[in-house]
Amino acid sequence: MSWLTRVRNSLSSLAKRETPDNLWIKCPACSEMLFIRDYEAALSVCSHCGHHGRIGAAARFSQLLDPDFTILPTPQVRSDPLKFRDTKKYADRLKAARAGRTGSGPHPDALTNALGTIAGEPLVLGVQDFTFMGGSMGMAVGAAFVAGAARALEERCGYVVVTAAGGARMQEGILSLMQMPKCTVAVRRLNAAHLPYIVVLTDPTTGGVTASYAMLGDVQIAEPGALIGFAGQRVIQDTIREKLPEGFQRAEYLFDHGMIDMVTPRRDLKATLANVIDYLTAARAA
Repeated sequence: MSWLTRVRNSLSSLAKRETPDNLWIKCPACSEMLFIRDYEAALSVCSHCGHHGRIGAAARFSQLLDPDFTILPTPQVRSDPLKFRDTKKYADRLKAARAGRTGSGPHPDALTNALGTIAGEPLVLGVQDFTFMGGSMGMAVGAAFVAGAARALEERCGYVVVTAAGGARMQEGILSLMQMPKCTVAVRRLNAAHLPYIVVLTDPTTGGVTASYAMLGDVQIAEPGALIGFAGQRVIQDTIREKLPEGFQRAEYLFDHGMIDMVTPRRDLKATLANVIDYLTAARAA
């Protein structure tokens, strides 16, 4: 046996070193491969093109709130009021969505509230998680929104909601649409109590969520590049039979046309929210 054969045999006998398959992530906008540790350190923003990636509720809470915040309990609602079924049972879809939240904490539906502070400013923060059935608005989301507003009234503090949704939840039919006026009434109560209600629009915010509480904030803040609208672009284009302008329904386009108040990068969002809450609280107290 030659020395080369012996070397090959010894090398093949060594156990293969396992390489983790989650070291890299591809930017969905520019397709650049990013080292995931650097990507997360940059708050899930691409270092090459500035694309703001979608993040879940747990990441959003840790990015925006000061330490020692408290996750508020989610109100209990009927999970499958219509016994809906399409290609699979709605109850099974809910079960799968909840099972897919491993490690993200006890969030039983798409909207979760937390009580805490942002740079010392007290608030209730509600976060919609697009990973939970597309952040769709059903009875549980409506109940959580009303509960968050009620807690803000109780604490005499502002209510900030971070939206990310594909619209109403079709599996709950008319019951999901009824959450629109229900949440609107909760916003009116905050206004009557002179408490700030601020909305942070993230990618995507569409459908019935946009048509209700997502566009009722005292201040509307959007992340760069966020898709914000009611109907889809193709539906609008086919209806009016005209080509829509470049960047239609993106945050920057809405800002230019007066639909939102500011477009704020994720790295500046916490400081911006603290300033806005401080200003609105002082102004309304005066």
